[in-house]
Amino acid sequence: MSSLTKTDNFKIFVNGLWRDHPVVSMMLGVCSALAVSNRVDNALAMGAGVIFVLLATAILISLLRKIIPGRVRMITYMIVIATFVIVVDLTLKALFPDISQAIGPYVGLIITNCIIMGRAEAFYSQNGLGKSLIDAVGNGFGYTYTLVAIAIVRELLGFGTLLGIQIMPESFTTWVVMAMAPGAFFVLSIFIWIVRALSKTGEEA
Repeated sequence: MSSLTKTDNFKIFVNGLWRDHPVVSMMLGVCSALAVSNRVDNALAMGAGVIFVLLATAILISLLRKIIPGRVRMITYMIVIATFVIVVDLTLKALFPDISQAIGPYVGLIITNCIIMGRAEAFYSQNGLGKSLIDAVGNGFGYTYTLVAIAIVRELLGFGTLLGIQIMPESFTTWVVMAMAPGAFFVLSIFIWIVRALSKTGEEA
C-alpha cells in the first residue's frame, strides 16, 4: 500500500509538472505567461507568487472541502485565492519594489488565473491535504519553469542581459520585438511545440 501511495503521489506531481502541464497542455495562465516573461527576475517573482497561492489554497480548500457548501464553493475559492494574492502583492511592494512596479498590474491576475481556480475545483476539493500539496507543487513548478524558460530567451535577445547582468557583447543588436507582446507569443508557441513534440516522442517510445 505504501508503494502504491508513493507511485500515486509521483504521478500527481509529474502530471502537473509535465503530462498535464497547465500552460502547454491546458493553455491556462497564458496571459500572465506572456505579460511578465520579458525578464527572468519578473518571471521568477510571478512563479513564486503562483506557487505560494497554489500551496495556500490547497491547504485551506482540502482541509475545509467537507464543510464548504456546494452552492457557494466558487465564491469561496475566489475569496481564498484573493486573500493570498493580496499577501503576495504586499510582500512584493515591501521587499521587491522594482519587481512590484514591473509586474504589479499583473499580480492581481493571479486571482483569475484558471490554474489555481481549476485545481481548487477539480482537485483540492476532492482530495486530502497531502495529495493537494503535491499537486500544487507540481502545477506551480510546471508554470514557473515555463515562465523562466520563455524569459531567458526574451531577456537575452531583447535586452542582452540575464537577471540584469550583461551577457551578450556590446556589439549585439537587441531584438526589440522580444521585449514586446509579439515576441512573447512567438517564444511561447515554440516552447509549446517543443514540449508537445517531446511528450509525443516519449509516449511512442
